[in-house]
Amino acid sequence: MKHKGEVFQLFLNFKAMVEQEKGVNIKCLRSDGGGEYFSNEFNEYLKEHGIQRKYSCSYSPQQNGVVERKNKHIVEITHAMLNEKNSPNYFWVEAVAIVIYIMNRTPTAIVHGMTLEEKFRQETRCFTSQSVWLHCIRACSQ
Repeated sequence: MKHKGEVFQLFLNFKAMVEQEKGVNIKCLRSDGGGEYFSNEFNEYLKEHGIQRKYSCSYSPQQNGVVERKNKHIVEITHAMLNEKNSPNYFWVEAVAIVIYIMNRTPTAIVHGMTLEEKFRQETRCFTSQSVWLHCIRACSQ
């Protein structure tokens, strides 16, 4: 997303994907009250489709505790990966993508030992343990 004005179209794409893959409707949209969620077009669409709005206060990470902790965790793991291999900071974006990729494919207690990917798709997958990060570093340093 390059501009906040793209939020509505991205939401429509996400909603279509969820409905197509899961066969369920979105019932509630929770946001931090940022301006990108307040367009008249967006509000009318949500009303027409019966999607409830819930807001937290803008700029109050205390109300978004789980998300803020997850973001902090991602940043900490990314720092650790970059520091472990003495990698330059320009690998930051790739490192964050790899951290999120791995987290989405790591079993977690919150979904009873399944991965988030398996829970969303309702199918078990076999992920082989491979060092994606080391492969990326080796490829980029050659």
